[in-house]
Amino acid sequence: MFDKYDKYDKYKDECGVVGVYNHTEASNMAYLGLYALQHRGQESAGIVSSDSRQIHSHKGMGLVADVFSKKVLDGLPGTSAMGHVRYSTTGDSHIKNAQPFVVEYARGAIAIAHNGNLVNARILRDELEAYGSIFQSSMDTEVIVHLIASSKESRLEDRLVYALGRVRGSYSLLILTKKRLIAARDPNGFRPLLLGRLREGWVVASETCAFDLIEAEFVREIEPGEILVIDEKGTTSHRPFAPAPYTPCIFEFIYFARPDSFIFGANVYKVRKNLGMVLAREHPVEADMVIPVPDSGVPAAIRYAEESGIPFEMGLVRNHYVGRTFIEPRDSIRHFGVKIKLNAVKDILAGKRVVVVDDSIVRGTTSRKIIKMIRNAGAREVHLRISSPPTVAPCFYGIDTPTREELIASSLSVGEITRFVTSDSLGYLSTEGLYQAVKDAGGNFCDACFTGRYPVETSGEARAPQLVLFK
Repeated sequence: MFDKYDKYDKYKDECGVVGVYNHTEASNMAYLGLYALQHRGQESAGIVSSDSRQIHSHKGMGLVADVFSKKVLDGLPGTSAMGHVRYSTTGDSHIKNAQPFVVEYARGAIAIAHNGNLVNARILRDELEAYGSIFQSSMDTEVIVHLIASSKESRLEDRLVYALGRVRGSYSLLILTKKRLIAARDPNGFRPLLLGRLREGWVVASETCAFDLIEAEFVREIEPGEILVIDEKGTTSHRPFAPAPYTPCIFEFIYFARPDSFIFGANVYKVRKNLGMVLAREHPVEADMVIPVPDSGVPAAIRYAEESGIPFEMGLVRNHYVGRTFIEPRDSIRHFGVKIKLNAVKDILAGKRVVVVDDSIVRGTTSRKIIKMIRNAGAREVHLRISSPPTVAPCFYGIDTPTREELIASSLSVGEITRFVTSDSLGYLSTEGLYQAVKDAGGNFCDACFTGRYPVETSGEARAPQLVLFK
């Protein structure tokens, strides 16, 4: 398997959720929705369905196409369904941590799917275990389930209000019962969650790209702090929590969301092009071509080229069919982990002064190898441009990130990073430029990864590494 620092030298997409209510092919629609959201999690996938009498479930490790077949989907009957793709931010990589999480308790069966991260999960889990709760998994989502079960309220909605009132952090979650679909979003609105209309039914998803595939009509975003109940009566909205500052994750625009999605009031592709425009104004350079690091760097590179008047080229080609691991030959190949994913086009790059546009630098090891690859293809100069500010702090709200010590910009200056990655120059987008690029979305954002300012107080447990991979 190639070096883990090649493979994990990027922030990882957190999770994606989709829910369907009142559709004759609910599980098929959820399956297609997960297909559209595959970029948000490649570790595991799961779908639960309800036929009004019982909840049916199927989960597995791997991609959506590997986990589900027509036979499996035929075994998920009913007019309501809910799906989840996962990349763990808390909890080990194991089938027991795959979602949706299904439980039977005194009030019946419920299934829950969660995108986010609870910063006080460890504290709550210790408290619940002290009172006799037995946990089946290591994921923070199960804490919500136990809080629901321990509530003294009679209605599920009230039990959910109690549970969510105890947790801190980020959550965009769905709950499926035999006859209802419930959506909830944390008061800060860290993660996206949107409502759509699907003929006579409803759909809720992490991004609008899921709506496009199944031809659902986008209605609105689930509002921060809102609990939306969908049942045979239609939709009923509850806002039981005190208002909090609206701080959606700005990195959704930079990297996580699909460019064809509409989230937080703006189109992702347009925002990414704006990032490139501002970047070109802040860090111009004389060059022969602009090339992106595909795929997330493409929109910013296009606009950087337009703004600077430098031709755009696809000087790096990405292999889209790389799995999560790959066996390296015994005769070791230098920079194998990067080469298996990217290849430089020598005929384009030879003898040229090249601007390389990428969305971020995490550890810097991958940037270093990409630049060496471009130089080996014959480039005369390589100028690196990053369409976000330096990443100096980890995220605790649902994105898996290395520790602060592993983030190169937390300890090195721009000049030192330039020398490490071996580029002729390096330019990061400024924080002011970042906000200029996302002004169409309005409001404030969570920019803790760039500033170290956390909208929700984090405990010591949350500041530990979020993934075993980084230990």
